[in-house]
Amino acid sequence: MGFIIKEVNSPGEIKKFIKFPHKLYRGNKQYVPVLDSDEFKVLTSSPSLEYCKLKMWLVTDGSGEIAGRIAGIYNPRSNEYHNENRVRFGWFDFINNKEVASLLLQKVSEWGRELGMAEMHGPLGYNTWNRQGMLTEGFENLPPVNCLYNYPYYNDIMEELGMEKQIDWVQVKLKADVGVPDKIRRINQMLLDKHKLRILDIKNMKNFDSFIDSFFRSYNESFRDIDNFIPLTKAEIAQIAKEYFPKLREELTCIIVDEHDNIAAFGVCFPNMSKSFQKAKGKLFPFGLFHILREFKKYDTIDLMILGAAPEWQNKGISSIYHTHIATNLERGTIKYAITNPQAENNSAYKVWERYGYEPYMRRRCYIKKID
Repeated sequence: MGFIIKEVNSPGEIKKFIKFPHKLYRGNKQYVPVLDSDEFKVLTSSPSLEYCKLKMWLVTDGSGEIAGRIAGIYNPRSNEYHNENRVRFGWFDFINNKEVASLLLQKVSEWGRELGMAEMHGPLGYNTWNRQGMLTEGFENLPPVNCLYNYPYYNDIMEELGMEKQIDWVQVKLKADVGVPDKIRRINQMLLDKHKLRILDIKNMKNFDSFIDSFFRSYNESFRDIDNFIPLTKAEIAQIAKEYFPKLREELTCIIVDEHDNIAAFGVCFPNMSKSFQKAKGKLFPFGLFHILREFKKYDTIDLMILGAAPEWQNKGISSIYHTHIATNLERGTIKYAITNPQAENNSAYKVWERYGYEPYMRRRCYIKKID
């Protein structure tokens, strides 16, 4: 069977690019599709495209059926930030065929060579707010909406093609309704008093814009040493704030500020929406919006989306404050489980889960290869 690779240019081709995984994973109980309309915006009008270059390719078989897709991303800010010469790849899906995967990766490699890059790595997006990391463990589990899913054969083919591990991200699953021992509550209150910290009342915030600026300044500083991280730009922050922050729930959010109202640490969680997005099948209408709104009101699992501390507050134990605050809010409710966002395995913050009863949930990998 002969395969043909073609660069994606037109809106119609982009839509085919977006919809290919729906067919590839048809009947798979773990695949969680994002909304097609959201993907189109990310690929055509994301504020990240103000500094990133993006190319997309599709592979078709002899009958014209799509067999694979990939996006190449040139992110000069990331290369400058990490002192690297790398091209990224993402939106990488393919049938169980080594030739298809090779054709797709080779296109990214060729483009990277044209740009003067020395390596390619992925799956990655423009930044850490995009879905990233190829699943290597936990194929039986349902991923959060903001996390990728893939078949096990992806990794086998990656290794056959000479791709090597750059870094793994780990996710764990925690019981969310077990409460907090009184001893831990007392320790947390001592930490609050000792460091003159307080928990921000997000329900009565008066200056929302100032809060957003402070929050993402702390966010950018918190993750600055993490592999593949790149600080968000003002335009990216504005979009994220518009999309996510109006949906913050008081019981799932803990923002800790110091005596000068600077953000010291934060824990932001959202309802796990995976099942409703599966029912939506990539579309808001006619029934997708109904499923999503219903699950947003009634759910038994949460996603620990953003957890961190400003550099000057790291390694001082204050992460326990937002864990305790949120756990206290949940112990009397119907929330049973919490799933963490992917955390780099070499990130010391990952060690905090050793204090809690948890089980491994998913592991995902960023691959890397030198460009010949």
